[in-house]
Amino acid sequence: MRILICHFHLQTGGVTRVIEHAAAALTAAGHQVLVIAGEPPQEPLPTGVSFALVPALAYEERRPALGSSDLAKELARTARAGLGGLPDLWHVHNHCLGKNLALPGALLALARQGQRLLLQPHDFAEDGRPRLYARLLGEIAGGDAAKLSALLYPQAAHLHYAVLNDRDHGFLAAAGIAPERLHLLPNAVNLPARADRSARPFPERRLWLYPTRAIRRKNLGELVLWSAIAEKGDLFAATQAPQNPAEQPRYRRWEALARELRLPLELELGSRVDDFSALLASAHALITTSVAEGFGLAFLEPWLVGRPLAGRNLPEITRDFAAAGLDLGGLYERLEVPLKWLDRERLRGAMESAHTEVMAAYGRKETIADSERLWESAVRDGNIDFGRLDETAQEEVIRHLAADTSDRASLRPTHLAGAAPSDLIARNRAVVEHDYSIAGYGRRLEDIYRSLSEAAIDPDLAAADGTVLLDRFLSPERLFLLRT
Repeated sequence: MRILICHFHLQTGGVTRVIEHAAAALTAAGHQVLVIAGEPPQEPLPTGVSFALVPALAYEERRPALGSSDLAKELARTARAGLGGLPDLWHVHNHCLGKNLALPGALLALARQGQRLLLQPHDFAEDGRPRLYARLLGEIAGGDAAKLSALLYPQAAHLHYAVLNDRDHGFLAAAGIAPERLHLLPNAVNLPARADRSARPFPERRLWLYPTRAIRRKNLGELVLWSAIAEKGDLFAATQAPQNPAEQPRYRRWEALARELRLPLELELGSRVDDFSALLASAHALITTSVAEGFGLAFLEPWLVGRPLAGRNLPEITRDFAAAGLDLGGLYERLEVPLKWLDRERLRGAMESAHTEVMAAYGRKETIADSERLWESAVRDGNIDFGRLDETAQEEVIRHLAADTSDRASLRPTHLAGAAPSDLIARNRAVVEHDYSIAGYGRRLEDIYRSLSEAAIDPDLAAADGTVLLDRFLSPERLFLLRT
C-alpha cells in the first residue's frame, strides 16, 4: 500500500515516537510510507521512510497563511510527488486539536474527493484545552457547534478513527462514531536493553523512582507526601524538572517544602546519572502519581526493566491493559486523607470555582447538580482523594503528616505496595512484550488499514455529535484541580 502519515511536527517524543514506530513496522511489512509535517524531523526517520515538508501543516502561529482548500491541494500535490500517486490511505494525527485551523477543512475536502482517511486523535481540545476549543469554535465554525462537529468529526464509510484508550473509544462511540469505523490502537512500547541492577547510585537506600517530567498533572505533591512518611532508608525521586516557565513556580514550591522539612526526596535525579536504563533497573520500585494520562506508558514500562510499579492507578486508561492480562493490583485508585485535616469550606469553594471557570471557558454554565456531583465524587465517608486537592490543600496534608508520621494510619492506603513477586513481574513483562511491541503494533495497524481499504467510498458525509464528546470530558466527576 501507499501510505501517507501526517502531523504538525516531528519533534522528539510523544506523537513523533508513535509515527516512527508505525513507519518502521509498515516499511518492514513492505508498504511504501511517506511522512509529511510542517517542520523537518529533529531526528532521522526509520530507514526506507520518505519525508516531505509542508510548511502549511505547522502550528497556527508559525504556518504560512493558507486556506483549507489550498492546503488540500498542497497535500495532494505533495502526496503525488512523494508516492508516485495519491495514497491508498491518509493516516492523520491530532487533526481535531486546534493546533492548525486549516487542517480540518482540508481533510474534509479530501474526504469529499473519495480519499480514505484514518484520523487518530491523541488529545482533544474538549479535554482541558478551552483556548484551543474556543479558537476552533469561533474561527472555523462561526460559533456553530454543529458546524464544528461536521469539521472535526466527519463520518463516512471511508473515514475511520483510531484512539489510544478505552475512555476515548467510549466517548467517540457515545458521540455517534459507527463501531465499524472506530478502532482501538494502543501505542507500542520500546523494549529497553537489559540493564545491570548492580550499578546502584544509592546502594544503601531503597529508591522509589518516578521517571517523569514534573508537570502539574503528574501530581508531584503525592510523591512529596510519600517521602514525608518514608521508612528509614527510603529515598524518593523524580527524574526531570518541568521546562514550561508556567510550571516553574509550583515546582519550586515543592522543592522548597522538601528542603524545609528535610525530606528524603530528589527531584531531578535524571540529570545526575549517565545511564538512565541502569537507574531504572536499580530502583526498588518505580512509582506513578499522575492524575491524567493519554496512553499510559508509565503502567507498561516498569515491567520491561524488571521492576514493580507502585502508586496511583487510572482505570479509564488502564482498563485496556488489564483486559490484556496486565496485573496492576498493587496500585490504588484513590489516596484517602481525612477531610478534617483540611479547610473544608475553602477547598469546596476552590473546587466549585474551578469547575465554574472550566465550564465558562467552554461556553457552558454550571448547575447545582454539577456542584453536588463534583463534591460527592471527591469525598467518601469523611475522606477526600489527595489527588483531587490543589497544591495548598496538599501542602496542608503533608505538613500534618510530617509533624506526626503516626497519623499515616489514617491514610488509605497507609503504605505503597513496592514489592512484587518475580513471577508477577515476568508475567507482566510477557504481556507487554506480546501486546505492545512494535511488531504487534504494526499488525494491529495493518488490520485497521485493511478494513479501511475495503470500505466503500461514501459520497454523503455525516457528522458525529461533538457536543456529546464535550459533555463527557466536562463531567464533574473528571475534575481534578491539578488539571485546571
